Amino acid sequence: MIHRFERFCGAVTEITRCWHKLAAEEMEKYGLSGPHAVYLTTLYQYTEGITSAKLSEICGKNKSDVSRMVAVLERRGLVKRVHVHKNFYRALLKLTEEGRTAAEQVEAKVAVAVEYIGRGITDENREIFYKVLEHISGNMQILCEEGLPQKHI
Repeated sequence: MIHRFERFCGAVTEITRCWHKLAAEEMEKYGLSGPHAVYLTTLYQYTEGITSAKLSEICGKNKSDVSRMVAVLERRGLVKRVHVHKNFYRALLKLTEEGRTAAEQVEAKVAVAVEYIGRGITDENREIFYKVLEHISGNMQILCEEGLPQKHI
């Protein structure tokens, strides 16, 4: 059982480490850090804009992290706030033209990376992998919310 845990955690850690390295290299040209890539690509999917609360939910980040990251993206001219109901409370976040261009370039790099890392994996195995990963993720979320079952401790 522990061996499975070590294999799983080791693989997830290595994937995360490599993703952060690749994202940092790509975002460096915009004067940004790796984590900004997730925000750019997420905002790119919402052409009509989304609130920072929704961005927080989608990216799985806390609101203060989103606020800091969006502030940097705004200062770089990649994101703008569009007021709703004549104020900036619950403003929509939208990519500027420069932000859309940057996000398109990041998306293109992500597509290349995903294609590369998926080499040699059949469509059937990929489907099974994602189903299993989603199942593990769901179970982990339940454990985080409810805690470990007492009968196993």
